[in-house]
Amino acid sequence: MSAPVRIQVEADPEAAARAAAEWLARAAEAGGHVALSGGSTPGRSLELAASADWSRAHVWWGDDRCVPPGDERSNYRLAKESLLDRLEAQPDVHRIRGELPPEQAAAEYDAELEGVAIDLALQGIGPDGHTASLFPGSPALDVGDRRAVAAPPGLEPFVDRVTMTIPMLRAARVVLYLVTGEDKAEASRRAFAGPEDRSVPASLVRSEGGETVAILDRAAATLLDTRPG
Repeated sequence: MSAPVRIQVEADPEAAARAAAEWLARAAEAGGHVALSGGSTPGRSLELAASADWSRAHVWWGDDRCVPPGDERSNYRLAKESLLDRLEAQPDVHRIRGELPPEQAAAEYDAELEGVAIDLALQGIGPDGHTASLFPGSPALDVGDRRAVAAPPGLEPFVDRVTMTIPMLRAARVVLYLVTGEDKAEASRRAFAGPEDRSVPASLVRSEGGETVAILDRAAATLLDTRPG
């Protein structure tokens, strides 16, 4: 059975982005290890969180595509443009070297993550229920002895990925989901209101020793029972 998730519903995508940015800012200013996500949803939160002091923080990525850092498909590039380029003082950046062959990039990232405890892992959910690059049916779902692995693509763009594994993400002190849009409503229901289900990888990623929080806008929360009590 999945660990409980604290659901926070905001009025719209902007309000959800602001709520997530507050979590990011607190973790950064505490000098935490923060793992960022890609996709279209987190960019606004990163922009808002750029007002915080990131100088003592460590920035990681939950996953990235195996493309050069300047490629428009790169999660690193999203974070660079939305967050890093806006900061007065830079954090310690731990980039997935997507320009390398997938297995080599994953091995290097896995080694760099040794001994690291992520303080905040920002996660999203795809309409298919994936999170990071953990897709339904992916062999990466079965990996228990690595912190990061190469993973096949589960949707467009169809390029190889490197992703943190489920054990690495579960070890995060806070797993923070940011989910917006009506097209994520069914995936959110299955991820946050259903049992653990390998066909919905997001249902498998919960903080084991801390807390898991899901910030959704009203559209994404349509199918969830968010009544008090």
